[in-house]
Amino acid sequence: MTTVESVSRTSILRRGLALSPELFTGLAGTLGLALLATAGRVAVPVAIQQGIDRGIRAPGGPDLGIIGTIVGVTAAVLFVTMISAYFMNVRLFTVSETALAGIRARTFRHIHDLSMLHQQSERRGALVSRVTGDVDQISQFLQFGGLLFVVNLGQLTVTTIVMFVYSWQLALVVFAAFAPLVFVVRFFQRRLSVLYLEVRESVGAMLGVIAESVVGAPVVRAHGIQGRTAERLDGSIERSRRAQFRAQTNNVVSMSFGELSAGLALAGVVVVGTLFGVGGHLTVGQLTAFLFLATLFVQPVQVATEVLNEAQNAIAGWRRVLDIIETEPDVADPGPSGRALPDGPIDVRFEHVHFAYPDGPEVLTDVHLTVAARTRVAVVGETGSGKTTFAKLLTRLMDPTSGRVLLSGVPLADVRFDSLRSRVVMVPQDGFLFDATIADNVRFARPDLTDADLTRAFTELGLTDWLDSLPSGLQTQVGERGEALSVGERQLVALARAYVADPDLLVLDEATSAVDPATEVRLQRTLDAVTRGRTTIAIAHRLSTAQSADEVIVVDHGRVVQRGPHAALLTDPTSIYARLYASWLEQTR
Repeated sequence: MTTVESVSRTSILRRGLALSPELFTGLAGTLGLALLATAGRVAVPVAIQQGIDRGIRAPGGPDLGIIGTIVGVTAAVLFVTMISAYFMNVRLFTVSETALAGIRARTFRHIHDLSMLHQQSERRGALVSRVTGDVDQISQFLQFGGLLFVVNLGQLTVTTIVMFVYSWQLALVVFAAFAPLVFVVRFFQRRLSVLYLEVRESVGAMLGVIAESVVGAPVVRAHGIQGRTAERLDGSIERSRRAQFRAQTNNVVSMSFGELSAGLALAGVVVVGTLFGVGGHLTVGQLTAFLFLATLFVQPVQVATEVLNEAQNAIAGWRRVLDIIETEPDVADPGPSGRALPDGPIDVRFEHVHFAYPDGPEVLTDVHLTVAARTRVAVVGETGSGKTTFAKLLTRLMDPTSGRVLLSGVPLADVRFDSLRSRVVMVPQDGFLFDATIADNVRFARPDLTDADLTRAFTELGLTDWLDSLPSGLQTQVGERGEALSVGERQLVALARAYVADPDLLVLDEATSAVDPATEVRLQRTLDAVTRGRTTIAIAHRLSTAQSADEVIVVDHGRVVQRGPHAALLTDPTSIYARLYASWLEQTR
């Protein structure tokens, strides 16, 4: 097992443990407690040997005084053993839970640090499984396997010493019985390393399918595809079951060899020990004690095979967690070395910006433009023209393939995230809400706002009537992903959240596209006031957005093909904007 696989597993284990320095806190003390906890187990065979040889088989008959002393000393040792085991367990569980909470938090935060592009390349359920299922598997190993490893290591050490003290010949018999198991375990560990990785990946894939089925339940019902959805879910569950079955089958075979070695060891001790006893080399007490010691030796060796198998499962989980944590964000926060955006209004500049998704054609090609501060701009174009990508680059949810984006003369790649997110706010098309009240969702932008401040904000937005129509006003629960509200209502809350954030640059990604005409008129009047004096770039899906903008930028197949005021762009009836405008008019009739 000197191959790359062995080195790889060792490397993963080392890197995984390096993520949790808390695991090594007070390790020497924990090992000391483990030795004390196992001393009582070894004390019992010694007490039996002394009780038989010096008490029951004493030259003048049974010596009750010696037997009483042995019983008293053994009871005291067992009491110390019990106390030591308690404190050892408390330390192990406390340390492991603290360490794993740190791993879970770091993994979750790192997922958020990854770009939108990277997050979209993997199913959400699979990402969630890295933080939950994979870390839970590590937890089970550290708490079960780690505890057993520490206890059994102490038990093996003390037991081996005492066995050699009693009879080095019988100790060698025990070691000889277990020698073949070393090679068997090494063989199965290589197989289990691969099989448990398949298990973790299949579980992640299954969670992804389940998450899609739950979130997409309305679509499933609307199209009557419950049968196909169930088949897809059943297939994912079956693949996970088969992966688990293959891993557990190999696990059972490996453990069976452990049972065989244990049987051989005990049989060898009985046969050889009896011969030694007949030859006068062992007393009855010593042989009896050695049989107990052999049992104490066999137990941790058998458990060790199970711990090693669980270790392969944990290593597979660690591998998947490390795959996330060690992925360098392609949109990275420059941190303290970065720059803050200058105070005051923000202007925007794209310098020969190109963008293409991995293994795909260019979405934006040589975009070169400037947007003056305090200008309201509408970006229009047909579906797939690159409008939303334009907005994501502007807010640095993604970085250009080439070229650069500057805000107030500062390259976006040099701007600290805390400065960027406090000065630039984007309202996405879906208006995502958290499972909380309307007030809580709006406060995500400004946690210090009171209910009175929020009510004033809704009044300024012209949404008082809508807010009063809700069952509990600001305290109305929006449900998971805001599903207790309509699509348009969710967008109203998202716009209110952006409004109270008071950004210098507001990016609206088709933020009014899901609002009904009556609400759109009300919102448009409010947005005119909200965006006045503030740089605003709106990805326009509605005619009203383009009409009210100071300037319209027309994007077609990733290129800026027209630019100017709404009225000026209509002077050429053959232009792309004129055709879009005519299409919009047709839809509103």
